[in-house]
Amino acid sequence: MPRLTRLPLRRSALGRTLSGLALALALTGTASAQGVLRIGMTASDIPLTTGQADNGGEGMRFAGYTVYDALINWDLSRADKASDLTPGLATSWTIDPADKTRWTFKLRPGVTFHDGSAFDANAVVWNLDKLLKSDSPQFDPRQSAQGRTRIPAVASYKAVDPMTVEIVTKNPDATFPYQIAWILMSSPANWEKQGKSWDAVAKAPSGTGAWKVTGFVPRERLELASNKEYWDKARVPKLDKMVLVPLPEANARVAALRSGQVDWIEAPAPDAVPSLKAAGFALVTNLYPHNWTWHLSRAEGSPWNDVRVRKAANLAIDREGLKEFLGGLATPAEGFLTPGHPWFGKPSFKLAYDPEAAKKLLKEAGYGPNKPLVTKVLISASGSGQMQPLPMNEFLQQNLAEVGIKVDYEVVEWNTLINIWRAGSKSDSARGGTAMNYSYLIQDPFTAFIRHAQCNLAPPNGTNWGYLCDPEMDKLFDQVRTTFEPKDQVAVLQKIHEKFVDDALFLMVTHDVNPRAMSKKVQGFVQAQSWFQDFSPITMAK
Repeated sequence: MPRLTRLPLRRSALGRTLSGLALALALTGTASAQGVLRIGMTASDIPLTTGQADNGGEGMRFAGYTVYDALINWDLSRADKASDLTPGLATSWTIDPADKTRWTFKLRPGVTFHDGSAFDANAVVWNLDKLLKSDSPQFDPRQSAQGRTRIPAVASYKAVDPMTVEIVTKNPDATFPYQIAWILMSSPANWEKQGKSWDAVAKAPSGTGAWKVTGFVPRERLELASNKEYWDKARVPKLDKMVLVPLPEANARVAALRSGQVDWIEAPAPDAVPSLKAAGFALVTNLYPHNWTWHLSRAEGSPWNDVRVRKAANLAIDREGLKEFLGGLATPAEGFLTPGHPWFGKPSFKLAYDPEAAKKLLKEAGYGPNKPLVTKVLISASGSGQMQPLPMNEFLQQNLAEVGIKVDYEVVEWNTLINIWRAGSKSDSARGGTAMNYSYLIQDPFTAFIRHAQCNLAPPNGTNWGYLCDPEMDKLFDQVRTTFEPKDQVAVLQKIHEKFVDDALFLMVTHDVNPRAMSKKVQGFVQAQSWFQDFSPITMAK
């Protein structure tokens, strides 16, 4: 295992964060209250609260699917199987057998927003307009940046009647239900009430979700209360309140948990896990659809355009050593998907740790001791699904140096990295980086594969950050969209994953096990095999 030289951290920030946290919780009067759950997030700020949350999957977990619903939600009730789609604000969705671009959504009757206004088909159209129609009065660039790329299939939409919505896709697309599950419904009436200002809505948002926002202080806390009138009575939260606190540094999160300032932390520092367990804290983990990669630029001049270089980098990584370094809290990558996934297929390229083979490939590509490959990689200091990005990237940096790849890092805040990801590797915002460290949700065909690699989804049309364009891959994507029979679709998805691995399209490193450390007072939590979680069943023991 390589010896690690730590990237510089702002250590003084730890004390400032903890003192600020103590003050924030003291001001809420919740530090010793019962029926209140306090969570330390990895985000450095409160995610966007207006409907389409930012801060990646963590933002959607805490400020998205808590306060809001989509037409189609995720079933987060089970820990023993992967989450799948379930009816949300739509009770059903069907496709026209004579025209497989035409989807009909029947809406759930009797649903109201937190402000008391009714949810109906016009509200759905209004919410789609706020993301897709730049000339609509309610168009919000911030929400559009989060939501537009999630629904590239949408061509048009309309209210058929008060409880029916029709959405037409550009082409037949069997993945569309997974896309629309990202689009959350906020209240048109509340936007009017808040003076048609999204900044005002952020402080007093209104969705249809199981939680209501009752307090909001940027960079300090978000307070959520149980929505006792929630339409799904089985998911009315048992807690009185949930308080979310941004704590981007792992050591700060651990210290806050130890001191009793929070009850639960995301992504505890691996070296703190044994002592946390010894002190009586619970560590909860589970499989979930996640990978931790370097997304490689394929723009002109990028060294990653050479498949030999991409394969060399993948052969240079000691994944088992990294797992040991992380205290066992990882699953070494065997591909882009998790080992054993039904779409895994049978790739011919094996992600072994073979530095000599890596050196040979680099030599064939024109690199050697007198001509190392030098590149810059964009990374974050924390963030949703990013695990422990600074020490993990130090580990990779030394692995790669041993075979002749010299890596310099540009460290940016997580939300900044997301914005760079959306802008693309050709953008000036990429700062000359030829790769970025990014953790990905891989729970459906679109988010797992298509959005990363389809030719016409390069920025600004989508999030194909590296500008990868392979006509053979696009043909496979077309097959997925037009294959509505699940078994047949799986066979196509296996071919896609085989190509992802055999072409070494990413630096495929590891998969998270989503560790959370929490007080034994936290009862009833079921950790779903999902990026998202349901907080409704949780209670706090006295």
